[in-house]
Amino acid sequence: MSIYTFGLNHTTAPLDVRERVTFAPDALADALRELTGARKVKEVAILSTCNRTEVYFHGGAPEPVARWLEGVHRLPDGALAPYTYTLARDKSVAHAFRVASGLDSMVLGEPQILGQMKQAVRTAESAGSLGLVLNRLFQRTFAVAKDVRTRTDIGAASISMAAAAVKLAERIFPSISEQRLLLIGAGEMIELAATHFAAKKPRTITVSNRTMERGQKLADRFGAEAITLNEIPDRLHQFDIVVTCTASSLPIIGKGLLERVIKQRRHRPIFIVDLAVPRDVEAEAGKLDDVFLYSVDDLAEIVKGNLQVRREAVVQAEEMIATQEDNWTLAVLVPDQMGKREAMQCGFPKDNIAVWDATSTQGLEEAGQVIREATEKFMVGRAQGMVSLNDALSELVKKGLVTPEEAILRAVDKAGLEMLLKRR
Repeated sequence: MSIYTFGLNHTTAPLDVRERVTFAPDALADALRELTGARKVKEVAILSTCNRTEVYFHGGAPEPVARWLEGVHRLPDGALAPYTYTLARDKSVAHAFRVASGLDSMVLGEPQILGQMKQAVRTAESAGSLGLVLNRLFQRTFAVAKDVRTRTDIGAASISMAAAAVKLAERIFPSISEQRLLLIGAGEMIELAATHFAAKKPRTITVSNRTMERGQKLADRFGAEAITLNEIPDRLHQFDIVVTCTASSLPIIGKGLLERVIKQRRHRPIFIVDLAVPRDVEAEAGKLDDVFLYSVDDLAEIVKGNLQVRREAVVQAEEMIATQEDNWTLAVLVPDQMGKREAMQCGFPKDNIAVWDATSTQGLEEAGQVIREATEKFMVGRAQGMVSLNDALSELVKKGLVTPEEAILRAVDKAGLEMLLKRR
């Protein structure tokens, strides 16, 4: 079963690279249809956030997908190679589990990523690019993420980017209650920022959004004023704190505008947090005196301060994910790779070949047990037509060089057997 994850994230690529390969929400469906329509993959879903762009796919090879990602963003061949990773089979499965559980996030344990992954799946479903294999993977992923968050403290003491922005603002201004706040955008991140800043009771709150209706709706929740994006150039000098996060592909605030704003403010400092990827504020503006500009990567150091608190929860979560990864591999990947005939000869139930219940922990655990029992039959030579393979693998297992499960997983083809025999 050729499940792959290809992409880059906040640990492999800097912000100026990540922002070049993001997908606007309204462009994702066309991108998915292009990938499947060109027969590069059979199934595909794309997760594109501030901190990662990842392509999950089945039924294709990584190289064409890599070339496609560079091409669709008009990048030279090989431009992304230093920053990307390719994960196959069980590693791809484990990665999906870790991402959804918040273990791979810049903000460890943050809950937003699970919602973003679910939205990516809904988009793939609407675009017709999600089939049986990826649907099974993501449903299992969501179940694992729920278990991790329910049974561990991975989300305890988690500090969001919005909360980090407030902490940083408090370092610059003696009291937020005396400052005027501008929020640009009306998405989930801005809602979080509004909640955290409102708790500090700023002097005024203003919401600016592309559509007035959505901006007004958010403003009403916090007793704020609503304005359009077009009003920002004339109003920006009035605000001390600016938090922006839109889906714009081009900067909303340029260096030239901020040069004028600083003069209008008579060089009183202005604090700007740009949570958007691509960025809403030109990076060069951060070099101006009296402009304190911070990006998502700049906030990462503040966020990392809480990692020690959740170290024990991380260990527990990783153990849970490893167990679920093993169950998935045994219950779904192995029978599918072996093929129905071989799997049935090894004792796998006829009605359950490659269609295990992958939506519940109990289902996978039961499937894993069945396959372990089938493995034992396989190893003692009861599988018709596979006696010579049994003999070779039995010798390796007796010497403790491989486990029975690994033998089935890796030796279902000639190349796998040769690799194992080299370890003798």
